[in-house]
Amino acid sequence: MPPGKYGMQEEWEKEGDQAINMDFLLPTGIFLKFPVSRNDTIKNIKKMVWKNARSEALFCGLGDPDGYVFTCINETAEREELEEESRRISDVRPFMCVLRLVAREGDRVEKLTNAQISLLIGKGLHEFEAQKNDEVNEFRTKMRVFCEEKAQDRQSLPWQKWMEYSFPCELEPFHQLLVFLSCHDFMLQQDPHDQPLALMKSALKKKATVFRLMRQEPEDYTLQVNGRWDFIYGKHPLCQFKYIFSCLRNGQNPHLTMVHYSTITKYQEEQGRMCSQVYKMLKSSASKPHVLPPSNHYCVSVVPLQLVVQAGLFHGSELLCKVVTSSEVTVSSEPLWNQKLEFDINVADLPRMSRLCFALYGVIEKTKKPRGTKKKNKKAPDGRKDCPIAWVNTMVFDYKDQLKTGEFHLSTWPDLLNPMGTVEKNPNVDSAAELLIHFPNIRTHMWQILHSYNFCFLKEIMDNKNYTEFFEDEKELLWKLRTEVRDHYPESLSKLLLITKWNKREDVVQMVNLLRNWPDLPAIHALELLDYSFPDPAVRSFTIRCLRKLSDDELLHYLIQLVQVLKYESYLDCDLTTFLLERALSNRRIGHFLFWHLRSETHVASVGLRFGLILEAYCRGNIHHIKLLTKQNEALGKMKALSDFVKLGSQKVTAEDLKQCIRQESYLEALSDLLSPLNPSIILSEICTDRCRFMDSKMKPLWLMFKNPAVEGDMVGIIFKNGDDLRQDMLTLQMIQLMENLWKKEGLDLRMIPYGCLSTGNKMGLIEVVKNSDTIANIQRNSSNSAATAAFNKDALLNWLKSKNPEDKLDQAIEEFTLSCAGYCVATYVLGIGDRHNDNIMIRETGQLFHIDFGHFLGNFKRKLGINRERVPFILTYDFVHVIQQGRTNNSEKFERFREYCERAYKILCRNGTLFVNLFAMMKAAGLPELTSFKDIQYLKDSLALGKTEDEALKNFKVKFNEALRESWKTKVNWMMHSLAKDNRP
Repeated sequence: MPPGKYGMQEEWEKEGDQAINMDFLLPTGIFLKFPVSRNDTIKNIKKMVWKNARSEALFCGLGDPDGYVFTCINETAEREELEEESRRISDVRPFMCVLRLVAREGDRVEKLTNAQISLLIGKGLHEFEAQKNDEVNEFRTKMRVFCEEKAQDRQSLPWQKWMEYSFPCELEPFHQLLVFLSCHDFMLQQDPHDQPLALMKSALKKKATVFRLMRQEPEDYTLQVNGRWDFIYGKHPLCQFKYIFSCLRNGQNPHLTMVHYSTITKYQEEQGRMCSQVYKMLKSSASKPHVLPPSNHYCVSVVPLQLVVQAGLFHGSELLCKVVTSSEVTVSSEPLWNQKLEFDINVADLPRMSRLCFALYGVIEKTKKPRGTKKKNKKAPDGRKDCPIAWVNTMVFDYKDQLKTGEFHLSTWPDLLNPMGTVEKNPNVDSAAELLIHFPNIRTHMWQILHSYNFCFLKEIMDNKNYTEFFEDEKELLWKLRTEVRDHYPESLSKLLLITKWNKREDVVQMVNLLRNWPDLPAIHALELLDYSFPDPAVRSFTIRCLRKLSDDELLHYLIQLVQVLKYESYLDCDLTTFLLERALSNRRIGHFLFWHLRSETHVASVGLRFGLILEAYCRGNIHHIKLLTKQNEALGKMKALSDFVKLGSQKVTAEDLKQCIRQESYLEALSDLLSPLNPSIILSEICTDRCRFMDSKMKPLWLMFKNPAVEGDMVGIIFKNGDDLRQDMLTLQMIQLMENLWKKEGLDLRMIPYGCLSTGNKMGLIEVVKNSDTIANIQRNSSNSAATAAFNKDALLNWLKSKNPEDKLDQAIEEFTLSCAGYCVATYVLGIGDRHNDNIMIRETGQLFHIDFGHFLGNFKRKLGINRERVPFILTYDFVHVIQQGRTNNSEKFERFREYCERAYKILCRNGTLFVNLFAMMKAAGLPELTSFKDIQYLKDSLALGKTEDEALKNFKVKFNEALRESWKTKVNWMMHSLAKDNRP
């Protein structure tokens, strides 16, 4: 067959509503051909087939349409049943324009559910069965039973409890505010200490007086935020609810509606009916893995003469004994070692979580080192070099606690020996080297692992937060005093675990027994134990026991990290997975974000299977949630298509071209009436096409605006960015949000802008627009047409604020600026955020300053021609100071108050420094380019002065503060150069 393009892929990528000629093969042997619209649904096409078939022979042989399903060959060359008939044919994208009609087999509801789940998680469920893996099968069965039981229990909850799952409250730390509320067309004044029940009593009393109605019980009602799936209920002060607090802080009146419990129970019953149709006897499903593109992590420019294998036994990051190296064999299509590898450790001393790590090397002749090569190849004893080819890891014990026996085929991953890497095989078997290994049959039955001066020295070790490396005599003493550690320094458990001899069975048994009586740790210390260095199941089980005390809000703060450390788990069925599913099935908000954090990495080969299985389990326990998530997924697909249209257009695309594309029926339908993936309480009712645009930067991010007809003038903005990895932005915003919460708990409200970011796929994600596009501006282009002039005009920023605020509100705007500037000064310093040019710092009309675009952090500052462009600890320019001092040079009192805000905020973060370090450490598994090892976290330890007293830390911060102020002229020069370069771009 001559080379060329085959299939319909180019046709499906076109926009519009053009007709396409489709072929239809009927079970009666009849062939039909007629045109269909690209936007026709499968359901409509089926109706058209029946209409056209009426005039054909053997029509009487066809039964009811519901008894049949279309099949096609999809983009991955697999046969696919089109059970989800609400999909458009352009979204199905058959490889050829041929649909075959076949009789349905099996349970239709079950098959439809499987099809919906497959479509939603981006993996066919038949892929899981194609693994032919007992661990996968048992995990799926166990998790399905677990999740479906949780779902059925949830449906029997009283309506108030059911609301806690479906619409969890969004709360703020307590604030002293006076509350004026609009409720059922009444304006009511309410004490901020009052709970929602008191407000409903007042509303019902006033309503009864005006309309002369019979007395109604306030306990039968709940309060809903107008136009949102956000409810105000429970025993919390009114001023603690995020919506109410946000409205009052911005000078707006909250608008609420009273909803009777019968409306809530109607929703509950509707979801119950949907679930009861699906939860039947367990059934299996089948599938085949997608072919993944080969990895390009390495390039071997010479042919190796010999091959050699290295093998090491690891427990976490600890090497249990000396690495063993095989003999060399000649390169061939199927090299054979036929060699026994023996390790210097007794089988009885193998820790339960031992993993066997293999590395395949090619031995090559010594060659000239290429220019620019930094990585040194390992030298062989005879002077030749070992070139890393591939690696693969496997557990020594299986998921049933048995020592592995027999033969195992291990598909390898490219690059160096990686003991921290996955224990999954590379699914891309066609391009991966495969090792065949054999475990001897040591035992046939199940192998179960049993589970004065000195005190002053112990105190010295425990008080030093950075003390993690010990001499042998210190290890012996620490182990000897392990009971004292438990009784007096329980939060230092990690230090004791690090010095435990996990290759010595007696020590392991004693440590496991000690854990049974160890007091629960707060999350700040427990999170550390989910690191790769602590793989023992007893330790991880203890950690989850501690994390169960987290509130739902606290769990949401740490959810990104908890998903990442799933990558360290050696088996599918583990305490962390069960814990996350349990909490997600008890709180739909947690479930929403757990879904997207997992879904965004299902394309990663090393975790695709694990994350896909957890997603399937979650969907089984939330059948009603599938529809909402599918709608969001469909909208994201359309956003990606719009982004590709803007970036890849054959000629320059204008904003009007984008709007014209959005006005198509398929886009309007997909981008309306959905819940925001950034916040499932926000309803994106109708896309406001006329206000949509794209930004003039490399990735051409889309700026999409939505309106909510239920609330007049309410606009919600979303930026869709395709092509940049937003996980680092997401992590940075999470840390800033955490900082804000810590400050508020101590009574310090620094007016930080609460906006969010969500990674939704491979270099694809959403960013929340703060309010709407008319209320914010870059800080440098305020009162001058010349960027260079504005950058040095100290009055520009103050004049802009004056132009946006009436005189009686100017002082409040300056106060907002002062507080938010203090918060971002401290946050950007602690996190080491770089690339702080004038386009990345924004200001609202209300005075709030905030930063955007966090592509560089942990001190990774940008350089130009070898020169560091950013030479200050954080951004504090003289025009900032000019605003803080209200434009008066002698107003030092205002500036000193600003300095006090910064110092107080910094001290609060230092007291919680261990939490930030632990959270960043848990993100090592994410593979972020600027966060790959503990060395990257050293910047954070230094900025938070870990191990120093509060006075020492504050002294250091004062030095940095003065340096930022003294050297601010360098920032202005950098800004001017950035602006000039931007203005001169072609």
